[in-house]
Amino acid sequence: MPRVRKGAARAQARKRVLRKARGYYGSNSTSKYRAANAVIRAGVYGYRDRRRRKRDYRKLWITRITAACKMRGTRYSLFTNGLRLAGVTLNRKMLSQIAIEDPKLFDSICATALKHAKATTAKA
Repeated sequence: MPRVRKGAARAQARKRVLRKARGYYGSNSTSKYRAANAVIRAGVYGYRDRRRRKRDYRKLWITRITAACKMRGTRYSLFTNGLRLAGVTLNRKMLSQIAIEDPKLFDSICATALKHAKATTAKA
């Protein structure tokens, strides 16, 4: 049986890795071995950070809502509990946008939340 060498397949594999590593710094974009490692590492970071981005945005929205609540003399936990009891189904992203762009509307939402929060604490 004749010996088989990888000629074309090896060249295609190298080309595939280097195409993914285009734009990387130094030999990470030219050396097949280093490029392969860099591509794997980039994939790991990308996978992890696509999930982390969602957490970061949620933290940002909560921070904005907390600041808006403090300006109105209430706490975030009291505000969210009041919204839940009032049946308001706005998500945190929308609430933070409203707090930034339409403070008067946020005032009325805050008043509604506090009214329902205080009504339940008065019963208990």
